[in-house]
Amino acid sequence: MTGTIVKSTGSWYVVREIGSGQLHRCRLRGKFKMKGLKVSNPLAVGDQVEFTVEEQTEGAGVIHHIEPRRNYIIRRSVHKTEHAHIVAANLDLAMLVVTLASPATSFGFIDRFLVTAEAYSIPVTLIFNKTDLYDDDLNDYQGQIQEMYQRIGYPGLRCSAHTGEGIAAIDELLEGRTTLLSGHSGVGKSTLINTLVPDLDIKTAEISEFSDKGVHTTTFAEMLEVRPGTFIIDTPGIKELGLVDVKAGELAHFFPEMRALLNQCRYHNCQHTHEPGCAVREAVDKGKIALPRYDSYVSMLEADDNRR
Repeated sequence: MTGTIVKSTGSWYVVREIGSGQLHRCRLRGKFKMKGLKVSNPLAVGDQVEFTVEEQTEGAGVIHHIEPRRNYIIRRSVHKTEHAHIVAANLDLAMLVVTLASPATSFGFIDRFLVTAEAYSIPVTLIFNKTDLYDDDLNDYQGQIQEMYQRIGYPGLRCSAHTGEGIAAIDELLEGRTTLLSGHSGVGKSTLINTLVPDLDIKTAEISEFSDKGVHTTTFAEMLEVRPGTFIIDTPGIKELGLVDVKAGELAHFFPEMRALLNQCRYHNCQHTHEPGCAVREAVDKGKIALPRYDSYVSMLEADDNRR
C-alpha cells in the first residue's frame, strides 16, 4: 500500500493511504535507521511511502520503502549538533510567516529560510502577519520590506487573522497545493491555520487517535487537509535555522540577486567580501542589492548563522 506521512511522533508515523484517505498508525522497519544518514528523522511529514498493514493490529502497519523526495526543507538539528532535521518533504510552496512586532522576525532568519528553500527549488511567499498591530510608520516599513523581497522574486502578502486581511488571498494560494507554513514561535501560525481551516479541531482529533494518546506536543510537523487536494503542513515554531550542506563557495548562488552577477566578477572564485572587481559589492554600493540581504550573506558566509 502507498501513502503520505501526515504526522510523526518520533517512533510512530501516521500515514494517509493514497486513494481511500484512511489513516494508519505505522512504525518504521529497523533497517531504515542503519543507513548512516546524518538526519535526526529518517522520515518526514510529506514523504511518500510504501507500507504493509499488520493483520494482528487493525489499522497499524510497517513502513518498508520511501519514495525519492522531490525537495525538502532542512535545518540543523537542535539536539544533535552533527545531524540535520528534515522539517517537511515534497512541497509545492512554502509560506514563511513573519512579524514586525510581537515578536519581530530578523532579516537573518528570513534569509536563511529563503536560502534553504532556494537550494531545493521551493517557491516561497512571505506572509506579513499581525498587520492589525501596525502604526503608520510600521506600515511604511512593512511595505518597503515587502517590495525589497518582491523585487528578487519572493512575493509577499499582508495578513491579519483578527481583521481578515489577506486571508482570502492566502486561501487562494493554497488551492491544490501542499504548503509548508513556518516561522518563529509567536508569529500567529496557529491562529492563521484555525482561520483558514475552521473545523481544524475535528481533523486534528482524527489524527491524534493514531498518535500518542493524551500527549499534546508542538515538537513535530503535521499535515492538515484544508479540503480535498489541498494541504497545509503546520510546523513547530523555529527559534534558530542553522544552514545544512551549503558550502561557502556556493552560497551566493542561492541569493537570486547575486546569482545574476556572478559571471561579472573579476575572479571566478570571488566570495564577494573583499576581492577587487567584485560585481556583487559594486551592486551593493549602488543600492542594486539591498544592504540587509548582503549583511545576511556575510553572516552566513562566516558561519554566524545561529542568530535569531
